[in-house]
Amino acid sequence: MITGLRFGAGRAKVAHTKTKQIKGNAPMADKTQLARQFIEAIPHARELGMVLTEIGDGMAEITMAYDEKLIGDPETGVIHGGAVSAVMDTCCGAAVMSHPSAPGGTATIDLRIDYMRAATPGQTIVTRATCHHITRNVAFVRAVAMDDDSDRPVATASGAFTVEKGF
Repeated sequence: MITGLRFGAGRAKVAHTKTKQIKGNAPMADKTQLARQFIEAIPHARELGMVLTEIGDGMAEITMAYDEKLIGDPETGVIHGGAVSAVMDTCCGAAVMSHPSAPGGTATIDLRIDYMRAATPGQTIVTRATCHHITRNVAFVRAVAMDDDSDRPVATASGAFTVEKGF
């Protein structure tokens, strides 16, 4: 259980856990659990209704159910692009945190999102992200956001994230 979070300079890091602070390359089970707890503790993730459904080995999946408070165009009922970008960014960060070579927290350096089409009103958005390469300082991630029509993505993303030492 997370007892403290540290935010600053566009970053959010787990400061410590209830039992102990994990330093360096934590065992995968610990890192995955810390990443899960961290994502679930982010206020905007809770407010947007993000649910972390899968995480581990540099991959994450987050769902965001359709909600009227997320509508960007009242005439069509389409979810605002900002909500889609937030779930994609959060999912990419989770993928980095769960990568076996990632020693700790992360922050977004750069995230390019290509919107392919509007999400279908009333449908849940599922975002999947994969951390496909990691260096000493930078992790590279790809993501896709889909609704029920998984053959036609709502958006794709590619980004670079910091690799921070220790949780």
